[in-house]
Parts: sequence; structure tokens; C-alpha cells
Amino acid sequence: MSDSIQWAAEAEARLKEIPFFVRPAARKKIEKFAAEAGITEITVEVYEQAKQKFGS
Repeated sequence: MSDSIQWAAEAEARLKEIPFFVRPAARKKIEKFAAEAGITEITVEVYEQAKQKFGS
């Protein structure tokens, strides 16, 4: 079983709203947040939770 994290299209679209120069770091933080929570798909809800946690 792969532990790779999938991104829902809506969450991916939200990620694209983040300035390109911080996007890779933001993606990594969100994926780490999801992995630690045992989440395998990043939905808009997960994206928002991670955003709140990191205060961005």
C-alpha cells in the first residue's frame, strides 16, 4: 500500500491561490499535517484545517 497523499481537485485549486514562491513549502506542510492525522486525501476541509493550524 502506498502512503502517497492524493489531492482533491478543489483542494489543488485552493493551493494554486497561494503565491508560487511559497507553494512548495505550503504543500509540504499540508501533506505532513494530513499524514500525521492519518489522512490519505487532501480535501478542501483538510486544506482549511491545515491552513488554520499554520495560521496562513
